[in-house]
Amino acid sequence: MAGILGTNILTQVGFIVRDLEASKKKFAEFLGCPLPPTCDGGKYEVTGTTVNGQPAPDANCLMAFFDVGERIQIELIQPNGVKSTWQDFLDEHGEGIHHLAFNVKNTDEKIEAMKAFAGAKVVQRGKYGSGTGEYTYLDATGDLKCIIELLENY
Repeated sequence: MAGILGTNILTQVGFIVRDLEASKKKFAEFLGCPLPPTCDGGKYEVTGTTVNGQPAPDANCLMAFFDVGERIQIELIQPNGVKSTWQDFLDEHGEGIHHLAFNVKNTDEKIEAMKAFAGAKVVQRGKYGSGTGEYTYLDATGDLKCIIELLENY
């Protein structure tokens, strides 16, 4: 079964948190594993982050990742206070589950499929790492009741 995205394999569950270090400690204790490193969202010159289609050079976050299965992660995200999907979520809902992520190919094609299927809207997009992949957050809360993240590795 491949579904709308060409996959039905969940890759990541993302949580928005106020205090990354405290949340990392709690999750590490809960999962019985070591503390993962903290990283930031990267430099705008690489990420090219957009929020609601507009350049967002100051939108950033701190992140930590826990591998919790063969191909799944829990991602903790602490927004930096600047407008982003992360900060908007924290301001509107507080801490909690922000997104479900799936690895895809042909992101632009999948965005169009999600628009047609669920009326999804791109709320944030950018590259990660050293530009070796991209992420796209789609607001699909109307039909799917959550934000969907598309992850594509080049």
